[in-house]
Amino acid sequence: MSTDAASRVLVVDDDPALADVVGRYLIRDGFEVDYATDGVAGLKQALATLPDIVVLDLMLPGMDGLEVCRRLRQVAPIPVVMLTALGEESDRITGLDIGADDYVTKPFSPRELAARVRAVLRRSTGGVAHSSVETLSGGGIEIDVVGHEAVLGGEQIALTAKEFDLLVHFLANPGRAFRREELLETVWGWRFGDTSTVTVHVRRLREKIERDPSAPRHLQTVRGVGYRFQP
Repeated sequence: MSTDAASRVLVVDDDPALADVVGRYLIRDGFEVDYATDGVAGLKQALATLPDIVVLDLMLPGMDGLEVCRRLRQVAPIPVVMLTALGEESDRITGLDIGADDYVTKPFSPRELAARVRAVLRRSTGGVAHSSVETLSGGGIEIDVVGHEAVLGGEQIALTAKEFDLLVHFLANPGRAFRREELLETVWGWRFGDTSTVTVHVRRLREKIERDPSAPRHLQTVRGVGYRFQP
């Protein structure tokens, strides 16, 4: 049985055949799986049962996945893996902007999706593989890696799983410039992928940790390279 055996996944998809295949892979990996077939029902069920993670299709009847994710983010920090079609790049970016933790593009391998679900859950429960320390600090930010908490000015920062991992990685390597491709591989575990994912998450982090996100003092852009954290 996997380490995620007790985790409950809510799959929200209006394609019953696809949902069934995804659900069977997740159950085989030890997850408990619930289903919803439209956006309204999916949001209602997520708020009522508070699953450990939601697998959310972008195109849903009643309420689309972006709106479900937006409303869910307003009230509960439940990780979200979004399912998108090949031609929906702008919607994927919007999904990341409003708080989705990951996305998988259709057509996809159910095995890959199950792996992504496990990875997001590990990050959301504090399993930050790239840091061996328990606490980090820099730029006025204090991070409890084990407790999965970040504090700025005495106030806890509300971070998604990937935002937290990205911030930990930067604070663990102050002053070092990272290419977007490096961050994508180290923090997301993707050797290939859309580096705009990194760009979106950096922008979201700046909005949460910088006094002026348009002129960041700590999370800096290194022209021609990528990003670095300057304490």
